[in-house]
Amino acid sequence: MRNFLKPYGITHQQYNVLRILRGQHPNAISIGVIRERMLDKMSDASRVVSRLIAKNLVEKQIGSTDKRLVDVRITEIGLTLLTEIDKEIAFTNHILSNLSEQETQLLNSLLDKIRD
Repeated sequence: MRNFLKPYGITHQQYNVLRILRGQHPNAISIGVIRERMLDKMSDASRVVSRLIAKNLVEKQIGSTDKRLVDVRITEIGLTLLTEIDKEIAFTNHILSNLSEQETQLLNSLLDKIRD
């Protein structure tokens, strides 16, 4: 996944946060909620969000009910990036859909061997 996302300039954790935010779009959510929903619970959600802000993929706003909290919302740029990634994933899935489960396991094994 790391190699797949590299051309898009984001990490797997950033991709995960973008997908979480897309699911809430157009609403904003707190970093705490993002942290709860992340696949990698060891990730520093605040740092991941800060890097996404620097890339203009998300924006932050002061919480409407508590000024100490920060809410985060995906930007149009972030949505566009996810759309591009989704197309690539769909294409890859389409190509691989012709393989049986046994062939898929063999392919994974061969790819692991190549990487090693």
